[in-house]
Amino acid sequence: MPDGYHYADGAPLNGTADVLDLIAETWGREVTWVAVPIERLPADFFTLSSGVAGEITQKFANYRLGLAIVGDAGGHAAASNAVRAWIAEANRGEHLWFVRDEAELAARLSGRVP
Repeated sequence: MPDGYHYADGAPLNGTADVLDLIAETWGREVTWVAVPIERLPADFFTLSSGVAGEITQKFANYRLGLAIVGDAGGHAAASNAVRAWIAEANRGEHLWFVRDEAELAARLSGRVP
């Protein structure tokens, strides 16, 4: 759990109950971020009109946890201008990041990323 994050690998997240279970895993740990492999996300996460991404990211915000999506989101960004803009905006913020790997997340958390 370096740099105050929990790497949450495991089964795919299939709804808000799974997301809340994941958040519950962090209680009692000294973490401010949860890193979720992109493969765990529901299939419609990157279909912004589905509302799935909003539901998931809002749960983390409600519990004052940052959410880092770990993996290659480039294909999703290339397929949709809206997704590309959303990822860029998220990466400028302080609560939701899309990172290639744990090394990039650790660098961002330590302030070493340009």
